[in-house]
Amino acid sequence: MTREMVEKAKENAKKSNYRNVEFRLGDIEKLPAGDGSIDVVMSNCVINLSPDKAKVFKESFRVLRPGGRLTISDIVLLKELPKFVKESIEAYVGCVSGAIIKREYLEKIEAAGFRDVRVIDETLFPIELIANDPTVKGMMDNLEIGLDEARGVASSVVSIKVSAVKPLTLAKR
Repeated sequence: MTREMVEKAKENAKKSNYRNVEFRLGDIEKLPAGDGSIDVVMSNCVINLSPDKAKVFKESFRVLRPGGRLTISDIVLLKELPKFVKESIEAYVGCVSGAIIKREYLEKIEAAGFRDVRVIDETLFPIELIANDPTVKGMMDNLEIGLDEARGVASSVVSIKVSAVKPLTLAKR
């Protein structure tokens, strides 16, 4: 989040009289919170932008109190993207080329120590909606790809909502 986004979030929380939320500016790989000090970590389509997703999940695990919850909405892949999409700056900014295979994404959450990792929703992106997005149109033009090729890429990309829990007690390793 930018400073402006944090300020806007604080204003909205105040307007809505939410007293149990806090917004902090920081890096997703180094959260500005103490060990075991947070009840819930939420993320909305940001982790796919991090090159070190495992570190993001380990940090989330670190700051959560035992029994704390992780709730994520993010973009993942059902199959690998073509090289021209993976290397596209537009696709990265559009939250696509930074995404990883769904199974690998969920394994990274579990490897961080989370339990009860569940996909609670999964949505494909209809090509008709994607192709009408000005950012996607620009990307298609820059990459010189047609609707059929874009349809193939779009069938690789899904939005998932994931929940997970930090165990109440940690197993001895």
